[in-house]
Amino acid sequence: MINIKDENIIRDEILEKVKELYKIREQKKSFIPGKTKVNYAGRVYDENEMVAVVDSVLDFWLTLGVKGREFCDSFSRYLGVKYCLVTNSGSSANLIAVSVLCSKTIKNPMKPCDEVITTAMAFPTTLNPIIQNGLIPVFVDIEEDTYNIDAGKIEAAITDKTRAIVFAHTLGNPAEMDKIMDIAKRHNLYVVEDTCDALDSSYDGKLCGTFGNFSTNSFYAAHHITMGEGGAICTNYNELYKAALSIRDWGRACFCQTGEVSGKGACGHRFDYKFDGLPEGYDHKYVYNNIGYNLKPLDIQCAMGIEQLKKLPEFTKIRKNNFKKLYECFKKYEDVFILPRSLPKADPSWFAIPITIRETAGFSKKDFVTYLESKLIETRMLFAGNILKQPGYKDIKYRISGDLKYTDGVLERTFFLGVYPGITKEKLEYMIKSIDSFFENNIK
Repeated sequence: MINIKDENIIRDEILEKVKELYKIREQKKSFIPGKTKVNYAGRVYDENEMVAVVDSVLDFWLTLGVKGREFCDSFSRYLGVKYCLVTNSGSSANLIAVSVLCSKTIKNPMKPCDEVITTAMAFPTTLNPIIQNGLIPVFVDIEEDTYNIDAGKIEAAITDKTRAIVFAHTLGNPAEMDKIMDIAKRHNLYVVEDTCDALDSSYDGKLCGTFGNFSTNSFYAAHHITMGEGGAICTNYNELYKAALSIRDWGRACFCQTGEVSGKGACGHRFDYKFDGLPEGYDHKYVYNNIGYNLKPLDIQCAMGIEQLKKLPEFTKIRKNNFKKLYECFKKYEDVFILPRSLPKADPSWFAIPITIRETAGFSKKDFVTYLESKLIETRMLFAGNILKQPGYKDIKYRISGDLKYTDGVLERTFFLGVYPGITKEKLEYMIKSIDSFFENNIK
């Protein structure tokens, strides 16, 4: 007779093997200076994430479900916001946020050709939803050394067509939120905070992503916590949350949780509604009041996110320390580098350290990043630089308020290095030694 084990026993055995596998892989890791690449970012995890993902797979629910709800509850508590909605990426979260503010299901929606104040020093998917919703981006310059929207230039960009301010906290460095929110309140403007690079950063003691009408987050492998891919959109407004849920989930009017099978639905009136143009009693689950998408993540990803969120305080501590060490290194050469600055009320959880080569440096950005890459130290450009000079944006409709002097400076002379928790003490020391060697051996 075949001896069939209890399912729980088999599951426990599988999960123990997962832990064993993780330990074996960790023992094989080593860093060899000049031979091992120093990545600018990457996933940092242990056996807990692996176990959580495998455990979720064994349940084989797959689509968004109980783990998604658990993550949203934990994430909203961490931020101190009322509503959290998980998405398949931070880019999708940005798309949902702007689309909601154009939805006819909310009071006072934006309309085509309304203006949105933003920056041209941007990652594409901070800007794209403005264009995709038929709105007109109005670009103001950034500050030279914070790389954030210059709050002092926003008011001059406002016209009777202005409806919103959409911006990112660049590389985790908080923008001047008290001034931005004051302007938004006085001019009745929506505010969307792209916090995809700024999770756990704060301004005046308040976490970034908790000031505006919406905030967005990314859980891509490079970010502060990861689900592999994934993101979230957060708000304190029930009306906006319901519209975001609709647009994320195909545009449907129903707000039942995914997989809910109750005959009456979450509202208790699934077959009791009367909608113009539809038969009486038409199933509420199949009524669509927005033009939406399918932008959900998998439940497996959320299982990973639950474990990652527990590590966030420690991740932030390491990011701040790595940033401090690299800043101290670059400070020795501030005659040739513009160092990053944070505002007095800001407490950044840095995504990376941005560095700008001064025009008088005697060497170019290309010279320096090529040198670092030759040492297997990864560098990255500060997103699109001036995105208006990128090929895909040549023909968009837009307006510039003032000039984009510092935005153009980023395009020409700025790059960044990683500070993520996977940069160990050994790797950090190698990075600093390599930077010093550039000046010892290449600058006369």
